[in-house]
Amino acid sequence: MKRPAAPLVGSGDPAEGTEWVVESSTSILKREPWLEVFEEHLRLPDGRMVDDFYTIRLRDFVVVAPITEDGHVIMVRHYRHGPGRITRSLPSGFVEGDETPAQAAKRELLEETGFAAEAWSLLGTYVVDGNRRCGVEHVFLATGARQVAEPSSDDLAEATVQLLTGEQASEALSNGEISELATAAGLAIAFLKRNQTDKSTTGA
Repeated sequence: MKRPAAPLVGSGDPAEGTEWVVESSTSILKREPWLEVFEEHLRLPDGRMVDDFYTIRLRDFVVVAPITEDGHVIMVRHYRHGPGRITRSLPSGFVEGDETPAQAAKRELLEETGFAAEAWSLLGTYVVDGNRRCGVEHVFLATGARQVAEPSSDDLAEATVQLLTGEQASEALSNGEISELATAAGLAIAFLKRNQTDKSTTGA
């Protein structure tokens, strides 16, 4: 998978879109293909130096908010080791090899749930951590989803595919049944998009 390259050591190039200058960037921990940690030396616009700024490069990943033809949200109930508990999640996974995020989203939806969707839209691309980076999340809305196969995910934990009404998914978001930020953000963005679409359709 193509990941953003680290700034050249000693390049003194301005960070994109800012006046912060990366004087040097040194890889201090690398575990392919999972993560890489960089120690950066930065020069701020006022001349101050920051000699111990750390960034973490993780793999890009996709999160899919799939909606069935009758309006149900497709979610997966499984154990997640990050929060250390069973949680409800949207289908998600890493962008692999030379895949585009859109290709990865379609593959993950099919593998994790056995569903395919009629229409797809990218809802946004977001850096997970504003300071440390920690990966990039690509959020997709998939509508007109219907089951075409059995799930074939090779995840470590057993998973159950669930169809939730919009109200049930909202309740899961508010009552803590969803413990992953990526899913919480993806679901909220998808609901916002759907509400905007409904308002424009009805003229409200």
